[in-house]
Amino acid sequence: MSDQNATQYILEASKLEVAYASSQVLFGMSLAVRPGEILALLGRNGAGKSTTLKALSGVLPTLGGQMRLQNKVINGWSPHIIARAGVGYVPEDRQIFSELSVQDNLDIATKSGADGHERWNLQSVYEVLPLLKTLKNRMGGLLSGGEQQLLTIGRCLMGNPLVMLLDEPSEGLAPIMVQKIGELIQALKQAGTTIILAEQNLHFCLGLADRAVVINRGVNVFEASVEELNKNSEVKRLYLSV
Repeated sequence: MSDQNATQYILEASKLEVAYASSQVLFGMSLAVRPGEILALLGRNGAGKSTTLKALSGVLPTLGGQMRLQNKVINGWSPHIIARAGVGYVPEDRQIFSELSVQDNLDIATKSGADGHERWNLQSVYEVLPLLKTLKNRMGGLLSGGEQQLLTIGRCLMGNPLVMLLDEPSEGLAPIMVQKIGELIQALKQAGTTIILAEQNLHFCLGLADRAVVINRGVNVFEASVEELNKNSEVKRLYLSV
């Protein structure tokens, strides 16, 4: 790999092997995202999307393959070390602090970025998520599912990540909240945020993502622009139930 190719991606995974106990889930999964790009990771439920993000964030150990952040190998790093290095993870189950207020949930996640920059703070997060500002004194446990999802994304931003991993952000939400999540991701895209977006819903990713990787049974089976994927009826039929 040339130096130019080695540095064009901010986060890469190559031939990842990951298992839960004795049950292997990823079988040579590979993907890579460029700075400022939104990469959609698409696949049916159980295909390995969440497992891929958990591996990239250090939540799950890898059995094989390699992960690189800004061309540094991060295999074996603890989740908090990977987070400090610039990988922000928004889990599917949100994991907010239910007994803390919205603002406390945000404040507790405050840190400078790995590059020393502090682009995101309470004011800038409230600017892109005005609903959170109106709810800033409400306890996390009293928020709706959609409000909790917005809070989790806002909390991730407070850590000034180099790249964000969003796991099924539209899953189980009312259509109006799905629209709000989409508008937020669009705003983050315009701000130059790098995102890997794990989703089952191709339609949600249209207009948001630049490229798409389709995962099936723990391996990358298709990679192209979202527009190309949307035109490929065979891939959609086989792997996305569309």
